[in-house]
Amino acid sequence: MEKLVSAKACLKFVQMMPSVPQAASSGLGILAPALQNMLQMQQVRHRQTKHWKPEFKRLRKQKFVKIELPNFREKPEDISKEEMRSRMKERGVLPPRPWMERPFHISCTGGIFEPYVPPEGDGKKSIISSTGAKQKLEFLEKKSKSMLAVRKIRSYDEAFSSDQFGAEAQEIYVAAHTQMAAKEKYKIREYVSERCYPEMMHNVKDKTIHWRFLQSLEPPRVVHARCTEVITKENQFAQVTVRFHTQQMLAIYDRFGRLMHGSEILTKDVLEYVVFEKHISNEYGKWRLHDKIIPDWLPAKQPSPITYRLIEDVEEEPPKELSAGDEAKQLEAGSEQPKEQLQLASAPERSSKPTLAI
Repeated sequence: MEKLVSAKACLKFVQMMPSVPQAASSGLGILAPALQNMLQMQQVRHRQTKHWKPEFKRLRKQKFVKIELPNFREKPEDISKEEMRSRMKERGVLPPRPWMERPFHISCTGGIFEPYVPPEGDGKKSIISSTGAKQKLEFLEKKSKSMLAVRKIRSYDEAFSSDQFGAEAQEIYVAAHTQMAAKEKYKIREYVSERCYPEMMHNVKDKTIHWRFLQSLEPPRVVHARCTEVITKENQFAQVTVRFHTQQMLAIYDRFGRLMHGSEILTKDVLEYVVFEKHISNEYGKWRLHDKIIPDWLPAKQPSPITYRLIEDVEEEPPKELSAGDEAKQLEAGSEQPKEQLQLASAPERSSKPTLAI
């Protein structure tokens, strides 16, 4: 680093020189130009790590943190238990435990507890008939437990209302099926639980799904409600079963564009019992689609037709019967063929014999 030397320092340097006493009295004017340039400019080298300005020295010191590096050559067998304990206590490290623990989060239950049993012929029997009146009576008998469960849900969620929950459940139902048809595997998780997700997205790959919700034939209503605890009493889950009687359109196409199930022209009346679940102990929990109840008396659905590649079998032609004239020609052709083969085989032997030049 270069540093300019002041004029006073140059004057002192000149005064110390015994050979030029006059230069000391008269100053720098009478010095030779080369000596004058040398005195004005002088190279001074010093350490680069030392800051030239001592201000903020304490703050610059705090920029660097001294780290005690561990001794990597030290073996753990050579350290005593007391020394290891003192080191861990100094660093704030807890001692290892003999068992391994992993935290886990239960965001939903594994199924339906106390599932609702739909009455046979629901949606077809009128209330005026004897069968419809019997179904209504059974529903009133089961309503007492549901009212206790609704009361418990309100203790956690004050805004919950069984009369208004049907409209909210229908919005969740439509949103979940819309995301399933669009194959939005990330957005659908906001509307379905972790148990319902693999069941809804199963066998969706390589298929085109067209689904539309047209209208509600009956307003959705809550028919069943239950609460249960998981592991501890404070960890509460609530399940509400909602009855949907709607009109929908569904058409499923395979990867080749062939219709597998349903139709885009025809609409169908659908009666479903859908279970919604919420982790009511969680302050930020929300209602999600959990499962669908399929009664035992419902007839089994026919599987969708699956397309396969058709491989045609090649039929072998039967051998033709030869006449007497064709047989004679075939025998003559067979007898001439070995003669030609013998001539071709003997040809290279003749050419391989040496010839004499005359």
